[in-house]
Amino acid sequence: MTSSPVHRVGVLVFDGVKMLDVAGPAEVFAEANLSQGRYRISMISPDGADVATSIGMSIPVDASGDDSARYDTVLVAGGELFPSAPVSTQLRDAALRLADRSDRIASVCTGAFVLGAAGLLDGKRATTHWKHTAELARRHPLATVQPDAIYVKDGRTYSSAGVTAGIDLALALLEEDHGQEITRAVARSLVVYMRRAGGQSQFSAPLLGPGPRTPVLHLVVAAIRSDPTAEYTVASLAERARVSPRQLTRLFHEELDSTPAKYVELVRFELAKAYLDAGHSVTLAAELSGFGSSEALRRAFIARLKIPPSRYQHRFSTTAPATEARRRPRP
Repeated sequence: MTSSPVHRVGVLVFDGVKMLDVAGPAEVFAEANLSQGRYRISMISPDGADVATSIGMSIPVDASGDDSARYDTVLVAGGELFPSAPVSTQLRDAALRLADRSDRIASVCTGAFVLGAAGLLDGKRATTHWKHTAELARRHPLATVQPDAIYVKDGRTYSSAGVTAGIDLALALLEEDHGQEITRAVARSLVVYMRRAGGQSQFSAPLLGPGPRTPVLHLVVAAIRSDPTAEYTVASLAERARVSPRQLTRLFHEELDSTPAKYVELVRFELAKAYLDAGHSVTLAAELSGFGSSEALRRAFIARLKIPPSRYQHRFSTTAPATEARRRPRP
C-alpha cells in the first residue's frame, strides 16, 4: 500500500501571537498523524526570527516568509495586536507571498485582519472574533463579513472566529483531506465537538449596543427597557414620544438599525438570557422577560443563536458536568 504524500502546513506567527491560535489547530493535525494523517507543521515568521507569544513563551520558527517553500495549507494566527494596531507591511507581504505558494490559506481569530490587509478577503465572505467583526467590515468593505459564523470557507480562503474556533476550522480542513471517520476520531480524542451547535453569537456580549442620540428616541427606549413585558405597538410608542408612527420608525432605523418591534424583542431576549444565566427555568424566563411562553422564547433563541434556550443555559450556567450540577442543592 502506497503511503499518502506529506501535507505541509505553514503557520504564520509574529510577536504577540495568541498561543492558542497556534497550538489549537496544530494539535488537530498532530493528533491526525497518530492515525492516517501525514501533516508536517512548520512555524513561519515574516523575517524568520523566533517570536514571543501572548503568554510570554517563545516559539521556535522554521522558516521566513521570504523563503520559496510551498505549503499545502497556510494558517495565519491572530493576536490582541489586531485590530488596535495596523498590520505591518512585512507581515502583510509575508501572508500574500505564502498565499501565492499554497493551495489554501486560512486565518484564526484576528488573523483575518492580516488576510484583509493583504487583499485576500476582497470579494470574499469572512469572519473573525465577534468583538471585531464590525471593525473588519469597516476596514475591508470589499469583504462580506459574517458575524455569527464559527468559520467560513470561500473558495480556497478560510477564516474562523475567536481563539478556539481555530480548532473547529482545523477539523473542517482535516475532514476535507481525510473524511469524517478520522475527523470524528480526532475530535473525540481532543474532547471537542466535531461540529459545535450554534454560531459565535451565543458567546458574545449583550447585543443592545449604545443608546439612541435623540431625546425622543431615548424616551421610548427607556420605557421599553424599564418594562419589557408591557404590550407595545408602533402607535402606542409613537404616542408616548409625541411623534407620528412613521417618524418613530424612521428614527429607529437611522439610530438603532432596527424597527420598534425588533427592538422590543431584542430587549426581551437579552433579559431572558440574564434570567437563564441566573438559573431560572426556561418557562419562568419567558414569562419574566415578556415572551409569554417558552415556545416563543425557544423560537427567538433558535433564530438568534441557532440553539434552544435549554442548551444555552446548560452551556453557560456552570462549569460542572451535568450530573454534578443536577446533584447540587438549590439555594
